[in-house]
Formats: sequence, structure tokens, C-alpha cells
Amino acid sequence: MKSLSILALGSAVLLAACGQNADKPDNTAEASATMGDMSGDMGNMAMPAETAKVAKGTGTVKAIDETAGTITLEHGPIAEANWPAMTMAFKAAPALIDSVAVGDKVAFDLALKDGIGEVTAIQKQ
Repeated sequence: MKSLSILALGSAVLLAACGQNADKPDNTAEASATMGDMSGDMGNMAMPAETAKVAKGTGTVKAIDETAGTITLEHGPIAEANWPAMTMAFKAAPALIDSVAVGDKVAFDLALKDGIGEVTAIQKQ
């Protein structure tokens, strides 16, 4: 009888040490079904792409570099980017570059991502 009590006590200690509770059902299968297979190296897990913010500006075309695919604009302040008035080069699609000439007054849209703007639309004023 003494050995049966020791066996019961030992089982209780082992269950407690394993974090199991004899009164609660095993939820391992349920957790697997909801969490999926999460084994392996997750260090290279892709993060969702940041969405570009849109900004609008006006200015003057100062230079066009078709080889580099850029338009240099002298623009007024751009509030959405928190930029003061300045002159800077922006990437732009070839069709947009071809639609303007140096000296043109323009209104333009920028896609802002990671502090960099890319002209997505431009119109002569």
C-alpha cells in the first residue's frame, strides 16, 4: 500500500512539473489547428510592404535626365512630406518625363516611401 501511495505522489509531481492538469483536456491538437506549422527559422519572415504616402506639389522643371529617369523640380513646400521649398531630382516613368520640358510650370503627385519621392503624375500649368 505504501508503494502505491508513493507511485501516486510521484505521478502527481510529474504531472505538475510538466504543466499538465489532469482536470483539463489536452488542447495540443486545437492549438496546432489554429496556429499552423510554425516550426523552423522565422528570421527571414517577410514583413508587409509599407504603403507609399501620396503628396502633391507645384514647381518648375529645372532639368530632365532621360538616362537616369529623373526630373529635377524646383518646388514649393510639400506639407505631406514635411519638406520646405527646394530643388531636387525625382524618379519618374519615361512617359511622364516626355510630357514636360525644362522651364515648364507644373503640378505633380509624388509617392513618398522611406523619405524618397517618385513622381507619379505631372501636368503643365
